[in-house]
Amino acid sequence: QVQLVESGGGVVQAGGSLRLSCAASGRTFSRYNMAWFRQTPVKERDFVAGFDYNGGTTHYVDSVKGRFTISRDNAKNTLYLQMNSLKPEDTAVYYCAASGRSYRSTSGSEYDYWGQGTQVTVSS
Repeated sequence: QVQLVESGGGVVQAGGSLRLSCAASGRTFSRYNMAWFRQTPVKERDFVAGFDYNGGTTHYVDSVKGRFTISRDNAKNTLYLQMNSLKPEDTAVYYCAASGRSYRSTSGSEYDYWGQGTQVTVSS
């Protein structure tokens, strides 16, 4: 079992920045592929960014490339999402997720553990 707790959400004006954190407890954090997803009331939960445990590579959805940065600190069992140049369309509930699979995935169905989510609201 892995428990995930997100924090850092809030209300920010367009162009501003936020940093989300995801604290993990339980099994070995460093052995999991980690990702951030987001969901709005009118959309499904969509992949935002991922960090592979094997090789440490990162990948992003096109709409956040150059603005968001995913990182992880295995010593602190924490995943981060630095979000810059925020836009109103980034408004969503952001979820941290962990996958025990050996390959990267952008599909939520292949992630085994989820946090409770943190709300990010970007005002125009």
